[in-house]
Amino acid sequence: MTSPKVSICVPTYNYARFLPENIESILKQSFDDFELIIIDDCSNDNTKEVVNRYASCDNRIKFKINSCNVGMVQNWNLCLREAKGTYIKYVFGDDFLTDKDSLKKLLEAMESHPEVSLVSSARYISDENSKVMGTWSYFKDRDLMEGTKVINRCLLRGENLVGEPSVVLFKRNQANRGFNEKYAQWVDLEMWFHLLEQGLFAYSDEPLSAFRIHNQQQTEKNRIANATPFDAFYLYGDYLHRPYITFNNFTKSYIQFKYSYQIWKAYKKGNISKHLAFEKIKYRYSIIEFWFLFCLYKICRPCINLVEHFRKVQFKNIRE
Repeated sequence: MTSPKVSICVPTYNYARFLPENIESILKQSFDDFELIIIDDCSNDNTKEVVNRYASCDNRIKFKINSCNVGMVQNWNLCLREAKGTYIKYVFGDDFLTDKDSLKKLLEAMESHPEVSLVSSARYISDENSKVMGTWSYFKDRDLMEGTKVINRCLLRGENLVGEPSVVLFKRNQANRGFNEKYAQWVDLEMWFHLLEQGLFAYSDEPLSAFRIHNQQQTEKNRIANATPFDAFYLYGDYLHRPYITFNNFTKSYIQFKYSYQIWKAYKKGNISKHLAFEKIKYRYSIIEFWFLFCLYKICRPCINLVEHFRKVQFKNIRE
């Protein structure tokens, strides 16, 4: 039995109310050489009944339920390990594809050049009732872009400009190491960096998927848990000093301290313990170095914030 060209992965947890729209948007794709892997992380809603209803009618669907709740990132990796396709396409349980040709268009972009390692597109932002509230897009529609340039841009902006897992397509053999489980919020961005180091980036300005915003999604839970400062701390530590990074030393030092400062702020707000905050900070600075840089940061920050504001305005104008 030959392997499918694409493995579409749907990790899900308590998203039974969203899964019909998710699954139907996948099954109606004009490109149909795919397997659909759905792994439920021990939901306590009627996910099992919903998925089995579709699986009984389409043998491309492979449905598994974890024996215990393993958490978001591990569930992503379980999907990846189950995949047999040449390419991987995630569509999270609360997201959906917006066009019957979404998969076809992403594949065409991927196969436009043998060195492409990651494809992304614009995406609609929808509410829990599937009402479109806007569109997110951070690149102009272009054929190709060097992967390391995208990494530089994301690090400079401190944002995931590539997009969420539901908007990308990548090669399975370039992602075999899996998602890095030390990350919680920027785990997808760290994987995109890993892929972008291996090749080119292709982008479509056409919204080919919808990213749903609701108060039960993991992104919101991570925000409440203050996951972003820790992930930024890890990400910049892992990538900021790689040879392809074009920032000057002052910019590198400023960015690195900025996220150490955010960890300190989380402690001052009572969101994390003093022990945890200084455990992370001391990984990079001595106490004397931290307080010296703290004073310097407070002096320089207003001017740097102004520069960052004008840079963002310039970036927006270039896109438009």
